[in-house]
Amino acid sequence: MRRTLDALYDSAAAVAALCMVGLLIAVLLSILGRQFHFHISGIDAYAGYLMAGTASLALAHTLKRGEHIRVTLLLTALKGRWKHLLELWALGIGTLLAGLYALYSVRLAWLSHVFHDVSTSNDATPLWIPQIGMAAGAVVLVIAMLDELVLELLGRRAVVDGEALHNE
Repeated sequence: MRRTLDALYDSAAAVAALCMVGLLIAVLLSILGRQFHFHISGIDAYAGYLMAGTASLALAHTLKRGEHIRVTLLLTALKGRWKHLLELWALGIGTLLAGLYALYSVRLAWLSHVFHDVSTSNDATPLWIPQIGMAAGAVVLVIAMLDELVLELLGRRAVVDGEALHNE
């Protein structure tokens, strides 16, 4: 099961990386278009879609690597049972919020499909297509949050100690 979950998180991150490369290409095409006087219809909208997909699909992978921003002032002061309870509370609230994000993201994509909602730009892209990336990322984030919550309940969650993981 652990390998399957890790593969899911890594796959979502790989798709996020592909979205980021697509975003780079879209921005470069937009810049080149201004420089060489050509226009690609809807390129700005597609850059926005790719940016949303990148951000959403990378959330679970970032969480599992301990790279999300955390306020550790109180956590470092607590030890033992109190620290465990605070972690459970934070993960429970995080799971709830991620679940709401996933619910409404999936609902948005579904309703966009049902009502044939299209982009207001001249490319008229069906909006459910780019919204799938956001919805998928939100669902994978819920799975990752539940994974962290269960690991904390079982006492098997690996938390990196220290206030900053990476100082640059």
